[in-house]
Amino acid sequence: MLLKKRSESRELVVMRYLNMRKELSAKDKFQLSNLEKGYRGETEFDVLTEKLSEERYIIDDLLLQVNNSYFQIDKVIISGGLIHLLDVKYHEGDFYLESDRFYSVTSGKEYKNPIIQLKRSETLFRQLLQNLKLNYLVQASVVFNNPAFTLYQASMDLPIIFPTQINRFLKELNDTLSKLDENHKILAQKLLTLHHDKNPFTTLPEYNYEQLEKGMHCRACGSFNTSIKKQHLVCGKCGNSERAENAIIQQIEEFKLLFPERKITAQSIYEWCNIDINKRRITRVLKKYYKAAGNTSDTYYE
Repeated sequence: MLLKKRSESRELVVMRYLNMRKELSAKDKFQLSNLEKGYRGETEFDVLTEKLSEERYIIDDLLLQVNNSYFQIDKVIISGGLIHLLDVKYHEGDFYLESDRFYSVTSGKEYKNPIIQLKRSETLFRQLLQNLKLNYLVQASVVFNNPAFTLYQASMDLPIIFPTQINRFLKELNDTLSKLDENHKILAQKLLTLHHDKNPFTTLPEYNYEQLEKGMHCRACGSFNTSIKKQHLVCGKCGNSERAENAIIQQIEEFKLLFPERKITAQSIYEWCNIDINKRRITRVLKKYYKAAGNTSDTYYE
């Protein structure tokens, strides 16, 4: 039973929007690429775990805090006799371990060692269980699920599931009898309650309103070569068409995410859309889908 489904992180969504509206530095492009690969790997593994049978609670993308320390777990699987903590990595290429350091063979670049990160999360999760006065067996593993990944110099006792071992791991998990009781339900609900929506350690490049290109971009290809034709936003590059109302809502949500400190008004969204559109159409969308606040002469929307 999937209790919490994975969604794209705020960091990933913001980076995508910034990439469309400004020229990112090489460092920021690398960050965006890693975020995209990471999310792809997680969702691909999600598809596999959806096929698990027996009684299990599955919670994706948990951000928890214990003793002022935050930690994230990509996937928690609560079974009758064991809790699996799984950290999914979609690294591609050849890597090696040396003195607890994790390197790319090709570039020589050092990456954060996922095993060290995993052990920290496992320790904090056990502390959380102790604080809740709950006693469960916990097993933590790093799942490398990119078929083009190879790791050299890894000892056999490391908590790693390699691409060629994933199907076997899931089969063994599936073949293990699992019956849940009320205590498992209480644990799952408690974890959901303790989840934090916002990661305080999210790092985003600096940007401001003036730097970003204004306009209504195509949802399919990202082009700003768009126009409003009757009730639709039409892309002049790929030909994609979507309802103008939906496209306006998309621009409002993008504006909200990028500039949470700015008030949403008909004028601010009109300027943000920067397209040949009647401002009254924007006002109608705001009135229909958002709550009006402020004075009549200074109305904004939430």
